[in-house]
Amino acid sequence: MTLKPSNTAIAALLALLPASAIAQREPAESGQFQPTWESLAAYETPEWFRDAKFGIWAHWGPQCQPEAGDWYGRAMYEEGGYAYKRHIELYGHPSQFGFMDVINEWKAENWDPEKLVALYKRVGAQYFFAMGNHHDNMDLWDSKYQRWNSVNMGPKRDILAEWEKAARKYDLPFGVSIHSSHAWTWYETAQGADKTGPYAGISYDARVVTKEDGKGKWWEGYDPQELYVQNHSLSGHAWNVWDWPEGTSVPPQEYYDNFFNRTVDMINHYNPDLVYFDDSVLPFWPIDNTGLDVVAHFYNRNMKRNGGKLDAVVFGKKLQDKHKEALVWDVEKGVPSDCQEKPWQTCTCLGTWHYNRSTYVDNWYKSAKTVVHMLIDIVSKNGNMLLSVPVKGDGTIDDKEEKILEDIAAWMDVNKESIFGTRPWRVYGEGPSTENAIPLDGAGFNENRNEPYTPADIRFVEKGNTVYAHVFEWPSDGRLLIKSLAKGNAHRSKVKKVELLGAGKVNFKQTAEGLSVQLPKGKKPNEISLVLKIS
Repeated sequence: MTLKPSNTAIAALLALLPASAIAQREPAESGQFQPTWESLAAYETPEWFRDAKFGIWAHWGPQCQPEAGDWYGRAMYEEGGYAYKRHIELYGHPSQFGFMDVINEWKAENWDPEKLVALYKRVGAQYFFAMGNHHDNMDLWDSKYQRWNSVNMGPKRDILAEWEKAARKYDLPFGVSIHSSHAWTWYETAQGADKTGPYAGISYDARVVTKEDGKGKWWEGYDPQELYVQNHSLSGHAWNVWDWPEGTSVPPQEYYDNFFNRTVDMINHYNPDLVYFDDSVLPFWPIDNTGLDVVAHFYNRNMKRNGGKLDAVVFGKKLQDKHKEALVWDVEKGVPSDCQEKPWQTCTCLGTWHYNRSTYVDNWYKSAKTVVHMLIDIVSKNGNMLLSVPVKGDGTIDDKEEKILEDIAAWMDVNKESIFGTRPWRVYGEGPSTENAIPLDGAGFNENRNEPYTPADIRFVEKGNTVYAHVFEWPSDGRLLIKSLAKGNAHRSKVKKVELLGAGKVNFKQTAEGLSVQLPKGKKPNEISLVLKIS
């Protein structure tokens, strides 16, 4: 006879276990995919994403409020740095006014998501991304599992809900970026204290502030430690955003469970078409499988919503070949040197990820020409571009950003057929830039390191029987020689017609040296680049 423990005995056993061991997770959607690399390898990138090529991202949250650039919530606790000095100037010392208080300053008072998404659609975006949370650990939706969210404080608006509504109105697939897995280590600077000056030795707020300290204050009833998650020992090395190397302070199970619940809750309520993880491979990989659990849920739920068809896309960074079977590779601020077998994406930004006033003042934004040239190079290599347009704390973009977007839109008006719905050609390109490409650095980060383009630098894509040749610079003599289309070449034996988009037919001759093209005088379509339509 098998004895069954009584309810009292079970309760006693549970009382001996840490809370993390008995945490409840949101139900995971069942279906074709299991949370293993072997099962997820059945993933196929949807054709709509391959056709889309270009998306726009609102990388926007409370860290944009001080207008001091990237990682403000971490850098404001680094004594002597730019963000630290900016914080003291704006708010006072971080022992007295922490990042949690910056959240209260963020009101998004001029934010009009429909107006912004309408602009992005007109510029040519084929999908739209919103940020769901950043390393600062604040959820920008009506979060069931994180009380530090945009409905309870700050703007007191459901940011994701309003972004999603706008994206759906303009028929743009909706993406959400999730960055919060690293809050555990990212916020470790907030445990510190100044080493010099009048506040030397006085702990920053994250180490000492408690829920009880909130009585009578704006955050009464909320526990700051749920935001900062700093009730742990510091990592024994300089923090590494991408990985969890040996010596990192490892989170408990309850931290993984909370991440799972928050992310699944977001997926279930806002039904994104795309999810971006700002992680090496997946959140917590390889120390924990929570990221795999989330992806399997997302894929299965997407298939259930779409009658058995998988239309979802998940992005991860620094992927190995086996990971690229299950996910779409994201390259941050960079482009691989060769065409890729599988679809991939570059994420980049007009300026800094979080809005920085100095980028505006000092004219550090990427030009429309730079953005389009990157897009062309990316598309020729089987990739997509996700472009972040920094949003100010009040929810608007500045006039210089608007001008850049208008210039991109003008180029798209004439040349969009050479981008959307295309596929890589037999060769992705020719010219000095193909021979001297700078390799990727880790997660990406090779943009602006290559030599400037010349009229000899050309990129190719195809659509049906048509080849599009993107020429980055207009030759001074009006003559082009496309070597990849020489007479008798293995890629395209005979050329029948050549058109310059925005100008009409042009004269050409196919020789053993290449396709020789005479561009029309006085008919330069734009100052960004030219596109030859070849049939």
